[in-house]
Amino acid sequence: MAISQEISYRLERLILDGGLAPEQKIPSERQLAARLGVSRAIIREALHELQGRGVIETRHGKGSFVASMVPGSNRIDDQSPLMHLFEGHPRTLYDLLEVREQLEGQAAFLAAQRATSLDRHRITKAFRALEETDPLSNARADHSFHLAIVEASHNPVLVHVLNSLKNMMLMTVQASVANLNPRQEMRKKIVRQHRQLYDAVTSGKPGAAQKAATAHVRFVSDAMRDLEKEGSEVIRMPVPPESPARHSQTRL
Repeated sequence: MAISQEISYRLERLILDGGLAPEQKIPSERQLAARLGVSRAIIREALHELQGRGVIETRHGKGSFVASMVPGSNRIDDQSPLMHLFEGHPRTLYDLLEVREQLEGQAAFLAAQRATSLDRHRITKAFRALEETDPLSNARADHSFHLAIVEASHNPVLVHVLNSLKNMMLMTVQASVANLNPRQEMRKKIVRQHRQLYDAVTSGKPGAAQKAATAHVRFVSDAMRDLEKEGSEVIRMPVPPESPARHSQTRL
């Protein structure tokens, strides 16, 4: 790995760890060179790489700033800065699952309280579709089921935040389907968890719904961590059906 690439990777880790926040101004080339022990030319090249990936942006006369990691509602695409970080940093999969655990748990709690008859119809329709889809290729049906519950929360901020991360969240579901569903025992547990979540939401039991949602996402995260510890190859970026050339299998 070239030195500039190593420096750009270290800067990305600093952003992921919160050392540099979105919209924060990045230290000057001179400051970064002194801090990281490399030349300003190396720093300049590393910053150029980050700018090319959309992780940072340069504002004329003001310097370089960390880009907003979350795409706006009109920019949900595979080229968002956060998607680049997902591809390059294995721990981001687990970061996303932590977000899902908390936000989807709250969404399930609210959905159990607030779902209308139409919401319950949509959740039921999504759940039936999930049941009828091949478990080895049901990532989109799985994701749609969870989104139906989120929308039934009737909290526009929560819905907007999760919708803005829709493609990123779909990636975590695809990782779950690719790594866990081929294993029969894990697949059976996930099926039971989905049923528990569905029953709790549609029967209006907020506490049980929240518990079921958080336990499900935590199980997925823990199960993939266990696979990693056992030495199994964990697939993070499954091949999308529409573009078989794009894929990445990374040992986490």
